[in-house]
Amino acid sequence: MIVARTIQDIQGVIAGSCVTIGNFDGVHKGHQKLIALACERAKARDLTSVVVTFDPHPLRVLRNDRTPPFITLTEQKLELISQYGPQVCLLLEFTMDMARLSPEEFVKTYLVDGLKVKDMIIGYDYHLGKGRAGNFETLCELGGKYGFTVDRLDPVTIDNAIVSSTRIRDLVQAGHVWAVRPLLGRFYQVTGEVVHGMNRGGKLLGFPTANLKLVDELFPKPGVYAIWAEVDGAVYEGVANIGKNPTFGNDVLSVEAHLLDFSGDIYGDVIRVHFVQRIRDEKKFNGLDELKDRIAKDVELGRRILAQPEAAIKLTHPDFHRCPEVR
Repeated sequence: MIVARTIQDIQGVIAGSCVTIGNFDGVHKGHQKLIALACERAKARDLTSVVVTFDPHPLRVLRNDRTPPFITLTEQKLELISQYGPQVCLLLEFTMDMARLSPEEFVKTYLVDGLKVKDMIIGYDYHLGKGRAGNFETLCELGGKYGFTVDRLDPVTIDNAIVSSTRIRDLVQAGHVWAVRPLLGRFYQVTGEVVHGMNRGGKLLGFPTANLKLVDELFPKPGVYAIWAEVDGAVYEGVANIGKNPTFGNDVLSVEAHLLDFSGDIYGDVIRVHFVQRIRDEKKFNGLDELKDRIAKDVELGRRILAQPEAAIKLTHPDFHRCPEVR
């Protein structure tokens, strides 16, 4: 997949395209179906398959700080989109100037003149243009004017509920990470650099932990979780604590991962943590012995959870570094 950040980067390169467009936060099952359908249609009509998305997320520009935490940051979103086969991802910078464009101005500038769109597939609730005025009917009218067809994908449902970024976000924040997997097609994951912590895990407790410098925005509810951890291309079982370590009186949110059957110096490494299932709430213990006993039980529970066939990990592009970009 080629990543272009402006229309000028691919001007004159694409003779005709099948386009899908959206924010794709989380790249969940609904998004995956949309992208796969666009790729299938492009192949059938000998067109270039293109995903159009935005950075930053439009809500971040329009609402500033009054936005929810997003499920995927830009690099991970690109990684996930690339997994589903589009030839090009046009990652447009969303600005207030863009927000002021009418639906027709946006379509004419970016889709018709820029991408030579011949076919377009949108989600059931997609809107575009100033004031979100552009909808399926608007796009059909513009398609008739500029010579492209438009299809709308019905909502994807799992357990009788629509798969949506909001639903996933609510489940993660409530700690229901096991329930998120069917909606994403993978476990919810965060990435962080291993940094020096308070040096209590190994020395005081006998359970060395990797303390993560947080880069993601969305985190599960504080507590202890069974996890998979990716380190230098290898995958390890583990348990992780999200919270403020109340036994030691901390007041800063942290993610500390104990990797089972692992030894090595990973300070400075970037690791990826996949949250499988919540084990318990975070709590304050009366002393070190009580805390150590509880951690030992957490480790045993983590092993049992991760041994279940349903807990098998699905990696997304373990060799992914960065999509090639057109500059």
